[in-house]
Amino acid sequence: MFCSTGRSSVRPDIKVIFVVLGFAFLAGCGLHGDHPDVSGISVGDVHITRFDTAFFSLDSNHIVPGLYRLDQRYPYFTGDFVGNILGAGPLSDTSRVAFAAAREFFVSYLAISDSLKAKYQRLDWLEKELQQGFRYIKYYFPKYQLPEHVVSFIGPFDGPGVAITNEALAIGLQAYAGSNFSIYLTGKGQDTYPRYISRRFEPQYIDANCMAALAMDIFPDSSDSRPLIEQMIIKGRYWWLAGKLLPDAPDSITTGYSQAQLDWCAHNEGAIWGFFLQNTDLYTIDADIIKNYIGEGPKTEGMPEGSPGNIGAWVGWEIVKKYAQDHSNLRPLDVMRIPVRTLFEESKYKPK
Repeated sequence: MFCSTGRSSVRPDIKVIFVVLGFAFLAGCGLHGDHPDVSGISVGDVHITRFDTAFFSLDSNHIVPGLYRLDQRYPYFTGDFVGNILGAGPLSDTSRVAFAAAREFFVSYLAISDSLKAKYQRLDWLEKELQQGFRYIKYYFPKYQLPEHVVSFIGPFDGPGVAITNEALAIGLQAYAGSNFSIYLTGKGQDTYPRYISRRFEPQYIDANCMAALAMDIFPDSSDSRPLIEQMIIKGRYWWLAGKLLPDAPDSITTGYSQAQLDWCAHNEGAIWGFFLQNTDLYTIDADIIKNYIGEGPKTEGMPEGSPGNIGAWVGWEIVKKYAQDHSNLRPLDVMRIPVRTLFEESKYKPK
C-alpha cells in the first residue's frame, strides 16, 4: 500500500546531449562523507570560454566577416555552434543559408542574451565545481580523455543545455535562465518545457548536468529497444555513477526530483516495487508502456498523487545501489559494464 510522507567546422559526429535531469547516490540528505580524496589529482585549471558574449558582440549588419573572425578565435566550437546547435549547416564561403540563419538567431535572441549576460556576469564558481567533478572522473576513469575546452553559449530554447563536441564541453545558458524566466512560463516555452521540467532550469543544476553528459559520453546509453527492467537499470546505473562523480551534491539537484518526491519514493519503496510486479510485465518491450515509467512526466500514471515521473529510473537506481552494496569490491567501471540482466538477478532486490 502506498503511503504519504505528509510533505508536499561542422563535424557530423558531434555528440549533443541535452540533460534536464541529473543523478545521485543516496536518497535523503544527499551528502556523502565516505568519498575518496581527489585533491591530489591534477586536471589543470578549468576555464570557461565565454562564446556567448563573443557571439552577441558581433555586428549583425556584418555577420559574415564577424563569424569568420569568431571561427578564427574559437575554431573548436564556432562550426559546431552554427552547424549543429543552430542547425544552420556548414560555415563556408558558399553557405548563405548558414549566415542568414545565424543573423536571424542573433537578432531574435539579442534581448535574451542581455538578460543572461546580467545573470551570468561571472562563471568562476562553476569553473571550481567542474574542476572538482573532473577530478572524480580522472580518479575513477583515468583513461578517459576530458574535454580540451569548456565553453558557454546561448542557443535556441529547444536546443541542448549541455553539448559535447569533439573538443569541448559546451554549456547552453539558455537552459538555465531561472525557473521563473518568462519564456519558460508562457506560450511555446510552456508547451516545450512544462513546469515540472522548467523548475530545474536554475544555475545549481549546471554542474550536475555536465557530469551527466560526461557520464553518458563515457558509457553511451544502450537502453533503446530493451525490455522495461533493463531500461530501468541502465537509467538507474547512470544515477548511481553520477553519485560517485558528485558525492556532495544534494539529491534534489542531482536526481531532478523534488525533496517531497524523494521522500515519497523512500516511504513507498516496497509498494512501488509491488506495483511493478503486479501490474506490469518487467520484460515488456511495448514502447507505450515503457514511456509511462521511463522519462519525464508530472507523475506516474496508475500510481497515487505524489509519485514522480521517471519512476522506473528511481527503481533501477535502488536496484543498482543494492547490487553495489553487496559487491563492494567492484569498481564503478565494473558496475557500469556488468550485463544488465546479471546485475538485476544478482541484486536480489526485494524491498519491504
